[in-house]
Amino acid sequence: MAVNTAEDILRLVREKNVKFIRLQFTDILGMLKNVAITDKQLSKALSNECAFDGSSIEGFVRIEESDMRLYPDLDSFEIFPWIEGENRVARLICNVHRPDGTPFEGDPRNVLIRALEEAKSMGFSFNVGPECEFFLFQTDKDGKPTTITQDNAGYFDLAPVDRGEAARRHICLQLEKMGFEIEASHHENAPGQHEIDFKYADALRAADNIMTFKLVVKTIAMEHDLHATFMPKPVFGVAGNGMHVNVSLFKDGVNIFDDPTDELGLSAMARSFIAGVLAHVPGMTALTNPLVNSYKRLVPGFEAPVYVAWSAKNRSPLVRIPVARGKSTRVELRNPDPSCNPYLVLAAVLHAGLDGIKRGLTPPPAVSANIYHMTPEERQANGISELPGTLEEALECLKADPVIREALGEHVFEEYVAAKQLEWNRYRTQVHAWELENYLALY
Repeated sequence: MAVNTAEDILRLVREKNVKFIRLQFTDILGMLKNVAITDKQLSKALSNECAFDGSSIEGFVRIEESDMRLYPDLDSFEIFPWIEGENRVARLICNVHRPDGTPFEGDPRNVLIRALEEAKSMGFSFNVGPECEFFLFQTDKDGKPTTITQDNAGYFDLAPVDRGEAARRHICLQLEKMGFEIEASHHENAPGQHEIDFKYADALRAADNIMTFKLVVKTIAMEHDLHATFMPKPVFGVAGNGMHVNVSLFKDGVNIFDDPTDELGLSAMARSFIAGVLAHVPGMTALTNPLVNSYKRLVPGFEAPVYVAWSAKNRSPLVRIPVARGKSTRVELRNPDPSCNPYLVLAAVLHAGLDGIKRGLTPPPAVSANIYHMTPEERQANGISELPGTLEEALECLKADPVIREALGEHVFEEYVAAKQLEWNRYRTQVHAWELENYLALY
């Protein structure tokens, strides 16, 4: 919903019978938060006077410095189309600031804004197109999620075997009412798995869109008595949920990744960007794949990337160059999953790519063969390494990468690593069902 001024928003609230406004922001772990106000408090919020207690939000601030203010992004105003009647609900996405008005360094949105400002200082704008996958599961009699699906469909199948089609269609319609341009939606590989692709945008808006997308998917799924999950690997033996991100750099309206004279149609700058991403992807993996569960998706055999390589020919490497050229020339990073914090991931990817450009890095030769069919010796001969295999390994790689650490800023880096280290420690000290099933009777 295109608005440019506070007066526009106040007028729309009056005309559309909006009673409640959710002031949304995202915590360090990528969870969407909000402070709900009534229309009577909207003028105050639009003047950046709405405060909240940041000490209760994951990774924000200590209790002695807890007061934070929300600065709404006016262009993010949208009315939720699924709530009708006299008391409608709208939202504004906000940046988090300190009481003195300075941007809070622990706000993930501010982290991405800082990265975009660095790109802008080099004359670049950063565009992102995400591909988000999710599962639709049945709920039990108490409304709790199960891992039981309503279909037996596969890749690109349709009704009657794709029983989530009605929910997916409803999700697309609601997203369009909120300004999304839906490019494609389809059933994915696993039963109950779906993908909806929406048009690329500048990186900040793309990250906002990812957060909005997840909210809409979960909300509409509930209306169909289904549970939508973006968990990376909810079901053993089938493909997990990925969130491929397609990125490109523009300068003066021109896609600088494109070069029609090159064998692959890629500019030297595109190759340097790819080299930077490949160099820093181990350090980014704790961000792109942030859960213990993420690493159960990153295994051979289910199309998820495991090996650090790039290709314009096939989908087995980590980085793929889709076939489109010209303004559509882009780099696709295939390891992120939709449990990630998109603001932190896009900031890290941008910093990694810009580092490659600044240093004039050259990527290794592109790989045309299917890496999954290579022997370990063949992969070693081609200089193909593997992504971290666990969250613990990924955290060690993150701690060893000064470029990604700088991208996050010291506050987010310290808080994120501490939270994820705690998550890993809780996981590794638990006794899991697999252990009981395999060891209890035997030993």
